[in-house]
Amino acid sequence: MQLMPASLSPASQPNEPVNHVADEVNPRLTQAKPDDYVSSSTASTSSTSSTFSTSSTSSTSPAPHRHGITAAICLSSLAMISFDASATETPAVGAADAVNDALIQVPDSDDGSLLARLIDGWAIDAALLWYREDARVQAIEGVVSGTKALSDSESINAKIVLDSLSGASASGAVAQQSAQTFTRPSGKGEYQVAAGDTPLDDTFQDTRLSLSGGWQKTLDTATKVNAGVYGSKEFDYLSLGVNGGIEWGFFKDNTTLSLSGALGYDLFDAVGGRPVPLSAMAIRKDFADEEAFWQAFDSSRERGVGDKRIGELMLGVTQILTKSTLVQFNYGLGYSSGYLNDPYKLVSVLDSGGNASHYLYESRPDSRLKQSAFVLGKTAFRQGVAEYSYRFTLDDWGLDSHTLEGRYRHYFAGKMGPYVQLHLRAYRQQGVDFFTPYLLQGEPVAPHISADYRIGDMDTWTLGLKTGWRLKDGDEIALRLEYYRQLPSGEASSLDGLQGLDLYPELNAAMLQLNYSWN
Repeated sequence: MQLMPASLSPASQPNEPVNHVADEVNPRLTQAKPDDYVSSSTASTSSTSSTFSTSSTSSTSPAPHRHGITAAICLSSLAMISFDASATETPAVGAADAVNDALIQVPDSDDGSLLARLIDGWAIDAALLWYREDARVQAIEGVVSGTKALSDSESINAKIVLDSLSGASASGAVAQQSAQTFTRPSGKGEYQVAAGDTPLDDTFQDTRLSLSGGWQKTLDTATKVNAGVYGSKEFDYLSLGVNGGIEWGFFKDNTTLSLSGALGYDLFDAVGGRPVPLSAMAIRKDFADEEAFWQAFDSSRERGVGDKRIGELMLGVTQILTKSTLVQFNYGLGYSSGYLNDPYKLVSVLDSGGNASHYLYESRPDSRLKQSAFVLGKTAFRQGVAEYSYRFTLDDWGLDSHTLEGRYRHYFAGKMGPYVQLHLRAYRQQGVDFFTPYLLQGEPVAPHISADYRIGDMDTWTLGLKTGWRLKDGDEIALRLEYYRQLPSGEASSLDGLQGLDLYPELNAAMLQLNYSWN
């Protein structure tokens, strides 16, 4: 099942590419995320020196220093697809690409145990993340990753992510002045929504497992290559991907050019079968008996598994400007085709008074072309480092977005001492052309419609604070807290039955992440 936030991290953010530093939040932790997380499939990794890095990544090996800093490597790997959130009635096994930023050096061991031999030479990363939305989704996620140098010019990396989500998922139906009844995705039950409440299915549960691995090699002083594989599994969703890239350094590595690509293949085996686009939800009270209900339910379902194919390319340029400042530019192009609907999303059909007469399953186009432009700067100071970026995305569904983001880390006693990091992010999204909060009975129905607010108009804000310090025995601990606020928007309704109801409910979320490093 497709699940959920990276505006920078919040698990409930829109559809922006996951191109952030390691201490961002898993884009999948929230079902309420806007489209900037909904179908973001690329993630770039930078290997800047400690002068610039505000977090440590394990996917790239350290690069040689130039003028006290290292040229940032743009797009050294691409992570395949993060998911939309969906509702499921049964605990599931799933996967998601998560983020962490604690580098744990595991000391070599002289004993001959199997475990010692397995971890010998690996730098291990570990983190535990807790995420909660108000009255909706909550999640717990654990991540372990590692990097091993095979030689001075070659390394491998691996990561395992396990997370569990539960809570309530918005269906897309609008609130009403009276209670509403909905059929569960399997057809084997119903749930009620109280008058005035946003329709949420509170039985959402899922567990996801994700595995990924990569390889990097320096071919000569100016050329590096990398390749990776990715796989994730949850109850009703399987995602597989491969990626690769090449980087060229020029002018003593003061300029870096990179080209990366990724291919992905996803399978969606929706609970109860995939709904026929624009078909009506069958509800038991509308039928004389169980047999009639199941006939209607079965006729609204497409049997078999839906598949989605993804291809992405990204071109990046990184330029060192001074001994303390560098800038990075990325251009990304992505294309997806196949089953792009969310099988658990509905659109309310209202009568002239604003009362729901029935509900249709959404219908999205079967292909999507995305483009993105990204610019990032990093500046080092005597006791800190600042990172600031802007991203613009657009696609042929009519969605476009703007993201401004900044981080500043201040060291109180040099790089080995305690630090505090501030994170700010602002995101604005113009929704897809076929977004509509509801339909009116008797009016023609367009071939593509969706009431999923994650692909509608919205603004989001993220405020975060992170602190870390080294313990007396050399171990390190870090703690990060972030607050996320999502503000969907749209036109007010003149229908009497919708007066006083919140058609575009706000969402607030909090995230807490703990990292510990043993040295």
